[in-house]
Amino acid sequence: MAFSRDTHTAVVVGSGPNGLAAAVLLARAGVRVTVFEQADTVGGGARTGELTLPGFRHDLGSAVHPLAVASGFFRKFELHKRVDLITPDISYAHPLDDRPAGIAFRSLEDTADRLDETGIPLPGGGFAAGDGNAWHALFEPLVERAREVAQFTGSSLLRIPAHPVTTAMFGVRALEQGSPAWNLRFRDAVAPALFAGVAAHSVRPMPSLATAGTALALATAAHAGGWPIPRGGSQSIVDALVADLVAHGGEVVADHPVRSLAELPPSDAVLLDVTPRALVELAGGALPTWFARRMLAYRHGDAVAKVDFALSGPVPWRDPELRSAPTLHLGGSREEIAAAERDVAAGRHSSNPYVLVSQPSIVDDSRAPDGQHVLWTYTHVPHGSTVDQTEAITRQVERFAPGFRDVIRASASFSAVEMEHQNPNYVGGDIATGAATLWQLAARPRLAVDPWRTPLPGVYLCSSATPPGPGVHGLAGAYAARSALRNEFGVTALPHLGVAGSAIDLTEGTH
Repeated sequence: MAFSRDTHTAVVVGSGPNGLAAAVLLARAGVRVTVFEQADTVGGGARTGELTLPGFRHDLGSAVHPLAVASGFFRKFELHKRVDLITPDISYAHPLDDRPAGIAFRSLEDTADRLDETGIPLPGGGFAAGDGNAWHALFEPLVERAREVAQFTGSSLLRIPAHPVTTAMFGVRALEQGSPAWNLRFRDAVAPALFAGVAAHSVRPMPSLATAGTALALATAAHAGGWPIPRGGSQSIVDALVADLVAHGGEVVADHPVRSLAELPPSDAVLLDVTPRALVELAGGALPTWFARRMLAYRHGDAVAKVDFALSGPVPWRDPELRSAPTLHLGGSREEIAAAERDVAAGRHSSNPYVLVSQPSIVDDSRAPDGQHVLWTYTHVPHGSTVDQTEAITRQVERFAPGFRDVIRASASFSAVEMEHQNPNYVGGDIATGAATLWQLAARPRLAVDPWRTPLPGVYLCSSATPPGPGVHGLAGAYAARSALRNEFGVTALPHLGVAGSAIDLTEGTH
């Protein structure tokens, strides 16, 4: 069904990846869309800018994008034809103090071989075969069904699984790795650390079903589509979305705060890339009491503090193979990482923090002046922390890269509270826009078949506080837009989203 943009309109508040995905889908369906963004730059958690020194381009939020490859929305949008997604052979790596680093290659077989080659130390020197077979058995069935895994993890948990066998395989592994039985599969320390490093992305105590599910989803993507870095930074993804929106009659208005729904121009639909609490504030008392209470009861999780570095040269990793790893998880053994996450959950800053590191300039020379580098890092901290983590992160990097301090030219630090100032959806520094508990993954932000739709006529929530949750995948926005098209405009078949002239026309859904 085609519309006249003079009579069918929508407003989107917030220009993060979800807000823009919603806007693109609506505009492609023939709706005239206006996006309002309170910041003076567009992109929310996917912006890129010069934070330290001229010529050094840092990602303000997300830096590495496995979910952009796995996302059904971005596949249909044909993101790979619009953005140069650099996908290295190494997806992520995990240095250890007295052992060769664990390395998750894009190839599952290469990962298993590496785990065997750097396996259990023998008293007389050398290594016995490690956990290569165990790692391979854990992930092979999921990697073979990677698209089905992405469909399951990229949808509401209330949805009937389209592929029940794959869902069962995933669930059994989540139960194993999310329980005290998580070490029974492994004999050595490297594979458990490699798994714990990616599980910690959930910013939750481990083991739990939420942390195990996060690890299985991200590691499956690592061995299937890889963990790509967009050339030019995450802003490249945002720019591609904005360009498509504008090409289909939409517009983005930056530096335009919205304090009330009453301020918005008349439209057939309003989609809000905001938190549940912000929805209540924007509604100004118009929401039913029961719904407003549910939104205000929505829980935010623990936080991150971020530090960006401008470097005079590459990070001097003790293990030279790490110089080819764009993403690293620092913190030591599985036990050390679990202890650090327990500290954060208890409201303490860990003395041995987990640190997530991205070194994009080793694969993207547009990010720093010739021969120099940018380094993106964050660590987990208690919700609402005001503590600068520059020294804590520097110390942890130095642990695995002696001499790191000597290559630092400048740094820019953001405490958890400052992360929220940068992006209001990061309440208290919670970059997931809501605690990733099992309940809040099912009831995000409430238990409903259509959790994007609100009781207010024509008003929808499309942020990461709705399914499928955090990440740069655009799916929360796409699902909200799909609901709006169905309920406000009577449209059930989704529009073609690919680049002009593409023969692909996927209209069966956003998966």
